[in-house]
Amino acid sequence: MGKIPKVAKKVFSGKVFDVYQWEQEMFDGSFKTFEMIDRPDTVEVIPVDENGNLIISREQQPGGKPKVGLIGGRVDPGETPLEAIKRELLEESGYTAEDFTLWYKESPFEKIQWDIYVYIAKGVKKVSDQKLEVGEKIELMYVSFDDFINTYVMEDTFRDVECKFEVMQAKSDPEKFIKLKTLFLN
Repeated sequence: MGKIPKVAKKVFSGKVFDVYQWEQEMFDGSFKTFEMIDRPDTVEVIPVDENGNLIISREQQPGGKPKVGLIGGRVDPGETPLEAIKRELLEESGYTAEDFTLWYKESPFEKIQWDIYVYIAKGVKKVSDQKLEVGEKIELMYVSFDDFINTYVMEDTFRDVECKFEVMQAKSDPEKFIKLKTLFLN
């Protein structure tokens, strides 16, 4: 659908989600109220350590069950996605990285103005302990590329659905899969 039109009015302002409405002309000339949610963009990263292991997380938030997924979080106001992923990587893992490569960018829902940026980080170095928010419980997991692709991403508890789709598409096309493996391991 695209971006929220300039004529839209904010009808709800929340901690994460804002709701906008506007009158949209229909194909027959009549008008209907359209609605769209706006939320901060998010960033995710898969660090690759010096042994070729991918670092993923098992995370639990209050009221939820533990889920396996990627390290990441929201882009704060005034931050670029790259600045945000560097901050999130340090906070959630205690690692920094020398090189960040954007793997893909996804806008998963038509009625939500929201982009997800997924990076691969190389040249990672442990520089501190995790600095988790009070609502985060994160355990780091060091897994091989093959285990990530064939086991963790396919689990029901893997929370990053858009990543699952990217992996499934790559697995269905040998050329894409070779490119994906090269992206992670070279």
